[in-house]
Amino acid sequence: MHNSDSMFPTDDSQQPPSTNTEPERPLPQPTSEPGGKAVEPYYQPAPSPASIVIIKSKTLTPQQRQMIQAIADSFQVITQQLQKRIVGLKEVIEQLLICIFSGNHALLVGVPGLAKTLLIRSLADLLDLKFSRIQFTPDLMPSDITGSEILVQEENTKVRQFTFLQGPIFANIILADEINRTPPKTQAALLEAMEERTVTSIGRRMVLTPPFFVLATQNPIEQEGTYPLPAAQLDRFMFNLLLDYPFPEEEYRIMRLTVSSDPVSLAPVLSQDKILELLSIVKRIEIPSSVMHYAIELVRSSRPQNASAPQSIKDFVAWGASPRAAQGLIIGAKTRAMLHGRANAEAADIRTIMHAVMRHRIILNYRAEADGITPDEIIDALIANVPAPDGITKHRRRRKYAQKLYLAIQNR
Repeated sequence: MHNSDSMFPTDDSQQPPSTNTEPERPLPQPTSEPGGKAVEPYYQPAPSPASIVIIKSKTLTPQQRQMIQAIADSFQVITQQLQKRIVGLKEVIEQLLICIFSGNHALLVGVPGLAKTLLIRSLADLLDLKFSRIQFTPDLMPSDITGSEILVQEENTKVRQFTFLQGPIFANIILADEINRTPPKTQAALLEAMEERTVTSIGRRMVLTPPFFVLATQNPIEQEGTYPLPAAQLDRFMFNLLLDYPFPEEEYRIMRLTVSSDPVSLAPVLSQDKILELLSIVKRIEIPSSVMHYAIELVRSSRPQNASAPQSIKDFVAWGASPRAAQGLIIGAKTRAMLHGRANAEAADIRTIMHAVMRHRIILNYRAEADGITPDEIIDALIANVPAPDGITKHRRRRKYAQKLYLAIQNR
């Protein structure tokens, strides 16, 4: 059997996180490890509004630069409000907000009872958006989510005509619960809405009201009687977020929060119009050419046929990531920079979101499965082997996830 410790970077950050009572600190500076390599902290908390410095960008107007400050403040407020309902999950919350504010979709994988539904519903409340939950089942039909034509008779004229009755897909935030439990025909109907932002019924094409986000969940425990998402549909999700069991301190706080008090009501922080304006600013965030080349090289190095791919990629990867992964890295880095009050994306933004962007786009071979190699270990190897503009060659992950969580997205 292969010893993964000799080929993949080690991960020595398995300690439980500190409590939320500690005040937020400015972004920590990279440290050095014995080999002289710079090491990036596994989690960078959002800076306090007072410590945010706006970097001027030639493509942003003065009003848009001021909006970045307001967006950073709103990000702080949203995070603080979510902590009234959600314990922990700081990284997941930040990545969900990055996905939403970049106008994309996310897939959450985790066992039942980890607050996936509560988190998504709470986000919809704070963003003042129309929310719909669709529970996917084997007998769910496409018309059950898109809507259908019904025959209506007017009372006065007695004229009968077909009228389209909108389904739950006509909302702003869609929770697609256990998306892999419905047949491919129904999954395809959702795929059109995700990619085209439209719904087609009897030759009639209807445009969904923006903003439109699909946040889907998968349960990795049971795979019998499910319909695994094909690679083409997985690729439509910008992020794949893994949720594991909470740490002991977090689980204690969960019990205190849920069984000893009533749920806290949340007031909207951002309106629909503000969110649409925010989406238009993201593309104007600057990204240096060196950072863009860094993102592209990370994606290209994930392909085993590429000459620059590390040996671990050639040994354990069947198919690498597509150009859509590079698009996700770049737009996600821009969005994270904006949420942190910066008008310029950095290499650290790329590394922070890389696992969420890449883990469902890298298809491992059977040798990797036999040796217990996970996609996140492959991504760690990419970060270690691709030169970064800031010289950092390691990104500490908060924890190593169980291999079972990855099997739900590997189509095996």
